Amino acid sequence: MQFATFYVDSLFFGIDVMQVQEVLRRQDLTPVPLASTVVEGLINLRGQIITAIDLRKRLNLSKREADAPCMNIIIQTEEGPLSLVVDKVGDVIDLLEEDMEQTPSTLTKEQRAVVQGVYKLPKSLLLSLDYRKAMDIGKGL
Repeated sequence: MQFATFYVDSLFFGIDVMQVQEVLRRQDLTPVPLASTVVEGLINLRGQIITAIDLRKRLNLSKREADAPCMNIIIQTEEGPLSLVVDKVGDVIDLLEEDMEQTPSTLTKEQRAVVQGVYKLPKSLLLSLDYRKAMDIGKGL
């Protein structure tokens, strides 16, 4: 299985590369009044309106500094495209699905809520993001 990898704060995540439509630098966002705090805004991508979810906010991590770089990973979902706002994009890596392990209890409640499993790598731990759960922004946020 191939994973597109990215960083949010000090966490190293991966998502199935087949879900990724494209990766973009910081985009101009239109705020959405009364939306959940994790909704960073809307992106107009070649005429298509896409909701951008800030994974720092979704994971209850420290706020990104205003001038700090970020990236938008546009993923395809059953409901249409969605942008995940992340700090940095990594490489595409190959992993065996059977090597996935259970989510460790050392992660916070917010992190465990969106991680479907982990992969032990030589120098890090890759958290496999369940984008469906990351999109579920209505529960207590």
